[in-house]
Amino acid sequence: MALVTPATRALDAAGVAHELATYAYDPHAERVGLQAAEALGVPPDQVLKTLMVVADGKPACVILASDREVSMKKLAAALDAKAAEMMKPADAERITGYRVGGVSPFGQKRRAPVVLDAAALEKPRVYVNGGQRGLQARLAPAEIVRVLQAKVAAVSA
Repeated sequence: MALVTPATRALDAAGVAHELATYAYDPHAERVGLQAAEALGVPPDQVLKTLMVVADGKPACVILASDREVSMKKLAAALDAKAAEMMKPADAERITGYRVGGVSPFGQKRRAPVVLDAAALEKPRVYVNGGQRGLQARLAPAEIVRVLQAKVAAVSA
């Protein structure tokens, strides 16, 4: 597995202190983030999932704990939009440059607004996808806010 991806390059370029962790990605897992948490041996609320959404017809990114669900109503409000919905996987891959299951909020081909669920800031360190399936980057959640200029809002259901 290559440990250099657009995401890891973006983290390095931004001076983010992080550690990489690899695990055996299961393409048949019902919930990828929960499978990653189990494989890494950490609680699911420490592994954040990156979801691509469409808010009022525009792409956006939401990051939240792998054991939580996003409230589209709360997310739309956080993005000052009337409505939000999940992006189609093919569109997410085209816009981010990553394969579904390996979408990182860092180093995406096309920059989109980012919303970080407020609960993530309660953890000193969290995992986010490192830009490919089976690769996670462990970092302080405040770095997500700083580097991605993410809006922090309570968006989990």
